[in-house]
Order: sequence, then structure tokens, then C-alpha cells
Amino acid sequence: MNAEKPLTGLKVIELGTLIAGPFAARICAEFGAEVIKVESPDGGDPLRKWRKIYEGTSLWWFVQARNKKSLTLNLKEPDGIRILRELLVDADILIENFRPGTLEKWGLGWEALHALNPRLVMVRLSGFGQTGPMKDQPGFGAVGESMGGLRYITGFEDRPPVRTGISIGDSIAALWGVIGALMALRHREVGNGEGQLVDVALYEAVFAMMESMVPEYDVMGFVRERSGNIMPGITPSSIHTCADGKAVQIGANGDAIFKRFMQVIGRTDLAEDVSLTDNAGRDARRDELYAVIERWVASRTQEQVLDVLAKADVPASRIFSVADMFSDPQFLARGMFTEGKLPDGKPFKMPGIIPKLSATPGSTEWTGPALGEHTHALLSELGYLPEQIEALKERKVI
Repeated sequence: MNAEKPLTGLKVIELGTLIAGPFAARICAEFGAEVIKVESPDGGDPLRKWRKIYEGTSLWWFVQARNKKSLTLNLKEPDGIRILRELLVDADILIENFRPGTLEKWGLGWEALHALNPRLVMVRLSGFGQTGPMKDQPGFGAVGESMGGLRYITGFEDRPPVRTGISIGDSIAALWGVIGALMALRHREVGNGEGQLVDVALYEAVFAMMESMVPEYDVMGFVRERSGNIMPGITPSSIHTCADGKAVQIGANGDAIFKRFMQVIGRTDLAEDVSLTDNAGRDARRDELYAVIERWVASRTQEQVLDVLAKADVPASRIFSVADMFSDPQFLARGMFTEGKLPDGKPFKMPGIIPKLSATPGSTEWTGPALGEHTHALLSELGYLPEQIEALKERKVI
């Protein structure tokens, strides 16, 4: 590993499957941590078989598990638990997203692990958190997005709620998990040298992103509803359809930006209207303004709209598909695609790594490993002899 990476020297044990836990661990791995992913010998992480499959393995897997080591352990066997405890003795972070109570059944709850390794930071990601009346219920990202308020406000007002195109709730929870882990490590460094528990509930991770929803309801009784493509209370910001059928997003909600926008589309009267100089005034006349914008956009092609607005410094964009991204100069200039190789040697593109650190950037060292690819090497590091490893394999512990 690159010694310049900021998390070099940290040992992370991942007990996660699918999205939230593995995504959190992936971020650690991209920035230098040694991430040991513990998988069941019986097929491993189900993500290995999710979505588009290339020669038996998910393409998503190769990205989600990049830079990780795969160790197979049957945690239903005492020897599997024993080996996991040996790994955790000197680990810095444990990331898990089992249903609450699972690790406790194996004798691996927070109290037990803190006694085993007082420096350990334990990140627990679950649907509803480790406490409360719903803690034992299963909860995927879709449930977290629903309970956390995101899905209620997503879609058009005359239609049922809709989901975003990705499992955004899981990913948001993963980011909060990493933030919590880094804060706990900082406290360990400057405090008493001990780790702590980081408890992230998916619904709370989503709820934390809900902007001004809580005070608006508490103070004014206002319930934010679905509003389609517009930004409720912030005008103008919406998606519009051009003459060629292509769409553009225009965000002209800044006071000075709105004035430039109206001037460039030939509506100086609106640019100079004192009742439209702030957002409150514009939002009160949103239907009128959006009708004006719709007519202007509908009379021009997407290229023409974007050209005019770029010259006027009005934020706007076409709606990118992944195919658009592959040829876009900005994506390419920022290195937002990195190349890896599939097991058969075929090159393929993966998302570039963010955030971009100027002195200690992350990188992709290898793609997602084969199931148990590092089991022998990791057990050897723990002091197991070849014959002992073979015996564990015969007993289906690994």
C-alpha cells in the first residue's frame, strides 16, 4: 500500500454485507487502511451476485470491494468466532451491519469487544439503531428512506411517492459511519486512548439530510410535500424540456443570478421588478416565472439553452446519463474514471475516488477479491500452520 495514504496503518475488520457496511469499509480501504472483509465460506457477500454479472461475479462487487482482503470464516462455528476475536485484538475499527443482537449472540457485543480491545472503534449500521422499540426489526435502505422522510417528498404532488434511482439511504448511512469512525479515532488520539461505539441508524442518517423540515413543522405547522422537479420555497430552480426533447436543469435562485437570467432571456421587466429581488418574492410568483422560463426553453435546443446560460453565468446543466459522463470533458479532467482489470484481464472503468486530497490522495490498488482470496495469508500472519489451515478448511470453518 501507498505509505502516503492518510489511513495507512489502520486495521479495519468488515463484517458487512451488501451496501451500507461495505461502502463504509470501501472508503477506508481507498485511503490506505488494511480492510479485512470477513465473509461466509458459503457464497460470501450476496453483493457478489447483484445486478450485472460478468463471468459469474457482479461488476458492482469489483468496485465495492476494491482494496479489500477477503477472509472466509464460518461464524456459526466456535473456531470461526475464535479467529475473528484474534483479528480484533489489534484492530482499529470494526464495521458491521448485522441486525442488532446478532453479534451479542456470538459473544461479540460492544462490552465484550471493548474488554478484548479497549482501543477498538466499533461502527454499527442498522435499520433503526441499537436501541428503541424498533431495534430488532430488519430495515434496508428503502425503509430508511421512507421512515427518514426522503420518499415522502420525492415525486410529483398528484402521484404516489417514488424512490431515487440508487440505494441512497444505505450510502448516506455509510458516510455517517465513516465520519463517526474518524471522529472516534480522533478522540482516541487526544483523549484516554480508548475507542467507542458509533451507532448509525439508516432512517436517522436520511432524516439528518432533511434540511429545514423539522423547524418548519414545529414552528409553523408546515409539512413539506412532493413538488416534482422544482425546489419548494426556492425559485427558480427546476428541470425544463427543450425544443429537441432534451432536458436541462436551471438553478437561477440567487438574487443576482436571477436578474442576469431574466436579462439574457429578454425579460428585463422581470429583472428590474422590485418584487422579485429576493427569493420570497420570486417564490410567491413561481407559477408565473416557471411559465416564462418554460416558453423560452421550449423554443430552443438544449445546446442553444446551455450556450446562452453559460455566457450569462447562470448555473445550468443537461441531465447526464452514464453514457454522457464517459465523454464529458469535466469528468475526464477531474479523473472521475479509473481503470482496473477483471479477473480475465479485461480492462474496465470504475468510478474515481473522492474526496480529492492534495497531499495524500486515495487510489485503487486492486479490484474486489475472489471469495477467500486472502484467507491463507491472513491466517498465516496470525500464526496458523499450513496443516492447521487445511484442517479448518476440512471442517468448513473457512
